[in-house]
Amino acid sequence: MLARNGAPGDLDRLTQDLAQVTDAAGTVIPADAWRDDEALYLQFDLPGMDRAGIELITERDTLTLTAERPSPVPAGARPVLTERPTGRFTRRLTLSDALDTASAEAAYDNGVLTLRIPLAAHAKPRRIAVSGGAPKIPGGPAKQLPAPSGPRSAPAG
Repeated sequence: MLARNGAPGDLDRLTQDLAQVTDAAGTVIPADAWRDDEALYLQFDLPGMDRAGIELITERDTLTLTAERPSPVPAGARPVLTERPTGRFTRRLTLSDALDTASAEAAYDNGVLTLRIPLAAHAKPRRIAVSGGAPKIPGGPAKQLPAPSGPRSAPAG
């Protein structure tokens, strides 16, 4: 995440988590992340994985990705060359509370897992309408806001 457009620290935490790209076995799970005004998007490279062997779980502010690639070497055969990593892979990310993880969607296509996590309603930008007249103050009559202090310019005219 090169640009930050949210609460200070939220995306910085995610960026730090993305920098930790290895599991206990030292296997790298490459990832990219970006966001727009509607959602956070994450993509993970998981080539050769069976979709049924991929699991995503969110618990509180943690996203856990687990994937498994079995060994292609049949039982009883002796491997001659084994360069592709096999076994169970795990990646954990700390997520911001500005995300609606209950509405997250994931798709796996051509070895790439794409996750879309919408921004929570309270985190989305919204326009506030400006009306005329004095503001309504609960529990009292309408009051004028204090005039700004400092030098005033003459009205245009």
